[in-house]
Amino acid sequence: MRQLPLADPGVPNHRSPARYLWWVAGGQARTLAGGMAFGILWMAAQALIPALLGKAIDEGIAARDSERLLHWTALLFAVGVVQAVAGIMRHRFAVTNWLTAAYRTVQVVTRKSADLGATLPKQLATGEVVSIGAGDLSYIGNLMEISARFAGAIVAFVVVASILLSSSTVLGLVVLIGVPIMLFCLGPMLRPLHRRQSAQREAVGELNSLGSDIVAGLRVLRGIGGEESFSRRYRSESQQVRKAGVRVAGIQSVLDAAQVLLPGIFVVLVVGLGAHFALRGQLSAGSLVAFYGYATFLVLPLRTATEFANQLMRGLVAAGRVIRVLKLETDITEPETPVRLPDRGDLVDPVSGIRARDGLFTAVVSAESDNYGKLADALGRYDDASEVRYGGVTLASATRADVRERILVSDTGSQLFTGPLRTELDPTGRRSEDDLMAALRTASAEDVLVALPDGLDSEVEEKGRSFSGGQRQRLVLVRALLADPSVLVLVEPTSAVDAHTEARIAERLRAHRAGRTTVVLTGSPLLLDRVDEVIFVAAGRVVATGKHRELLESTPQYRRTVTRQTEDAEEALR
Repeated sequence: MRQLPLADPGVPNHRSPARYLWWVAGGQARTLAGGMAFGILWMAAQALIPALLGKAIDEGIAARDSERLLHWTALLFAVGVVQAVAGIMRHRFAVTNWLTAAYRTVQVVTRKSADLGATLPKQLATGEVVSIGAGDLSYIGNLMEISARFAGAIVAFVVVASILLSSSTVLGLVVLIGVPIMLFCLGPMLRPLHRRQSAQREAVGELNSLGSDIVAGLRVLRGIGGEESFSRRYRSESQQVRKAGVRVAGIQSVLDAAQVLLPGIFVVLVVGLGAHFALRGQLSAGSLVAFYGYATFLVLPLRTATEFANQLMRGLVAAGRVIRVLKLETDITEPETPVRLPDRGDLVDPVSGIRARDGLFTAVVSAESDNYGKLADALGRYDDASEVRYGGVTLASATRADVRERILVSDTGSQLFTGPLRTELDPTGRRSEDDLMAALRTASAEDVLVALPDGLDSEVEEKGRSFSGGQRQRLVLVRALLADPSVLVLVEPTSAVDAHTEARIAERLRAHRAGRTTVVLTGSPLLLDRVDEVIFVAAGRVVATGKHRELLESTPQYRRTVTRQTEDAEEALR
């Protein structure tokens, strides 16, 4: 069923991945600031520990001064407590930032998808949207999470460099110059990594699309014996994804190795210089221990910086996929000065000549069976070129929300989603138990309810796959009836049920919708025999209108369409 799209003025309309990431960060500025504050405190506390340890050695142990040793030990303990508390809070903010960024991305993509409605599958493969939820949101979350640690790494680097400069100008300069050089050495690997990650992401999206298509059409594939063909195709696509992943892993492994090797070389250099100065008497034993602690500690901010660069590349790739969805525009444009639709009136399509009169049960039969979708799109204004009028007002002059409130189209592509059956049938929760049971009876779906262990509270599996095709179709009809729109447009609502069930639905549907406009696009004689008026369309234009039995007698083309007989077969029967 085509649902009312969710309006969200907060959905960004950015045209670049960087701007999207900035928008995400701006939306959680307070938690990011909190995470950065505790990240800075956490790393700054770690940076001070070697200095305090060096002081304790020089002024306490080397000088044999118990009071000074106790003093520096107490300070060391206090800094350790601060580090522990700050680390806990930093982690809490990190988790919050990850979840906020990831699920805000889910929200904007979901709302944009709902706003696009029928436009989305026309412009973007299902696998692309699935891949955003499966991987891209985690990369965006990782980037927001590491931002706090990166801020702490920068401050910790400045603190350590300042302490080293005050103790030894040479060692301080080595740190200040060496760290940027190491980061510069890692830079050339980031661009090819970005390209390979983008290629892998494209391959994963295509594979997800193929997988979705195979799962959706599995029953058909089994019916025609096409499982092996699609299995070979899926294996081939999987190999492409594997090769793309190996290419990413190749450069990623070099980057990871460099993140260990370069800081390790740097540590060896700093410790070696410190030992050299200590042997020459330019550094005390405590200062040498402190320098070793600084050198070891600097590995953490250095690795954090390179990890930030890596996550930034991944985040930009992921944001690019999100922007691809957000850039899509709906086929339906909103009027600049919208007009309110009336509560009641005839639904008229001047292009085809269809007129569904107010309060009647009308059937539309098309000589071309593949034309039902186009007619339904026009009647429900899913086609921007539609000139359909409701109560004399053109649908194009009203907002989409107003049109969806008045006119509901339930077509053959309607889906059931995961969740309690009661919620699936009545998403708004406004219908009573009696309303639910009345709609179930009209759709002849009582047997579906009886077979479920928890009745209306039973969980519906993904796409309602635990139900048969006929059961799903009847439950979709129940959902449409409970929506209770002014105009209900049903496309082949009984194509998957047996004749006896179809006859019951046809009889009950007329009574259930009495006094409201119902349009059924179908060629089923059981339904056609119970409607108030039948409109026959051929080549996109109305050619006959009347009762079902009258049209059978007066219009040969209608008779052939409904009975599915050829002209030669009809002549033979005569």
